[in-house]
Amino acid sequence: MLFNESVRIAITALLSNKLRSILTMLGIIIGVGAVIAMISVGMGVQKKVTSSIASLGSNMLIVTPGSTNSGGVRSAAGSNEKLKLDDAEAIKNHIKNIDYVSPTVNSSYQIVNGNQNWNSSVYGVTPEYMAIRSLTVSTGSFITQNDLNTRNRVAVIGTTVATNLFGTANPVGKIIRVNNSPYRIIGILESKGQSSMGQDQDDVVIVPLTTAQERLLGITYVRSINIQVSSVDKMDQVQGEIETLLRQRHRIVSGKDDDFTVRNLTSLMQTMTDTTTMLTLFLGSIAAISLIVGGIGIMNIMMVSVTERTREIGIRKALGATFRNIMTQFLIESVVIGVIGGVLGVLFGLGASEAIAKFGKFNTVVTLAPILISFGFSVGIGLFFGIYPARKAALLDPIEALRYE
Repeated sequence: MLFNESVRIAITALLSNKLRSILTMLGIIIGVGAVIAMISVGMGVQKKVTSSIASLGSNMLIVTPGSTNSGGVRSAAGSNEKLKLDDAEAIKNHIKNIDYVSPTVNSSYQIVNGNQNWNSSVYGVTPEYMAIRSLTVSTGSFITQNDLNTRNRVAVIGTTVATNLFGTANPVGKIIRVNNSPYRIIGILESKGQSSMGQDQDDVVIVPLTTAQERLLGITYVRSINIQVSSVDKMDQVQGEIETLLRQRHRIVSGKDDDFTVRNLTSLMQTMTDTTTMLTLFLGSIAAISLIVGGIGIMNIMMVSVTERTREIGIRKALGATFRNIMTQFLIESVVIGVIGGVLGVLFGLGASEAIAKFGKFNTVVTLAPILISFGFSVGIGLFFGIYPARKAALLDPIEALRYE
C-alpha cells in the first residue's frame, strides 16, 4: 500500500509542475527515440547490403581477370583477355564440390523496339547462370544449351527494360534490336530491385554467351566466371583448388602474381555484415549519449525538488517517516520520469523511423531488442541519477528541515 501511495504522490508532484516535468523528460524522450531510430537505420543498411549480396547467389565464387596485391587491384599486361571459356570448362570438370559454373561477358548497348530505345547492360551467359544468380523467369523461358550451341539471337530481359520498351504489353515473342541486330525475346525476369550500391538489377538484357562473344563483342575470352559451391564449408577449399588449377593452365611460375582474382562472396558478406553491425552500434552509441544528458536533467530536477520540499520532508520525518521511506519516495519519482519518458521516447523513435523510411529514402528495420534495451536503459537512468537527490532528502535533519524557509 505504501508503494502505491508513493507512486500516487510522485505523479501528483510531477503534475503540479507540468512544464518542468515535460522539459525534464525531453532528454529521455529524445535519447530513447534517437537510439531506436538510429539502430533501425543501421539495421536497414545491414539488411539491404546482405540481401543485395545474397541476390548475387549463394555460396558463390567469382573469377575475374587481373591480379591483386597489397596496394589494391591492378591488371597485369594483357590479363583482361586471359580467362577463356576453356577455363570455365576445366573448373567444371576437374574441381569437386561445385554445383554450377557460368562464364559471362557483358557490355552496354542501346536496345531498340520500334521508336522506343533504352540503354542497358547486355550479359552473355550460359544456362547455369539462372541457378547461380537465383533468377526466376516470370514469363517465357531462359537461355538453353541449344541457344548456346547455335548462337541464337534470343534474349531474356529484366522488368525495367520491358517497361521502358513495351509499357504494359507482353514482350515475349517480340523483336528488339541490340547493336542494330534483331533478337527475339523469349522471357521476362522476376524483379530483383536495387542492389546495395543503388544499381537497378532489373535493367538487364541476357543473351547466350556464344552469341555475345561472336555476334556482339567479337571476342574469344570471358569477363568473369561465376561458380556456385555445393556448401559453405567447402568455399575456402574450392577457392584454393581453383587458384591452383588456373595457375597451372595459365603457366604462372612460382613467385609471379596471378593474372586472375577469385572473390569469395561469402567472405564478402561476412565482412560487410561485421562492418554494418559496427556502424549500427556506433550510431546507437552516439544516440545513447543524449540518454546520459537526460539522466543528468533528472538529477538536476530532483535536486530542485528536494530543495523546494525541504519543509515537507521535515514534517514527514517528524511524523515518523524513516530514511527508507524518504529514499523510496524520491527514487520512485525519478523512476516515474524515466518510465514515462521511455514510453514517449519509444513512440517518438517508431515515428522517426517511419518518417526516415518515407521521406529519407532509407530502409529502416525496427526490432524488439533496441526498444526493450533503450526503454530499460531509460528506467535505469532515472533510478541511477535519482539516488543522490533521494539520499540527500533522506539524510535531512528534521529540525533543520522544519526551519527551512
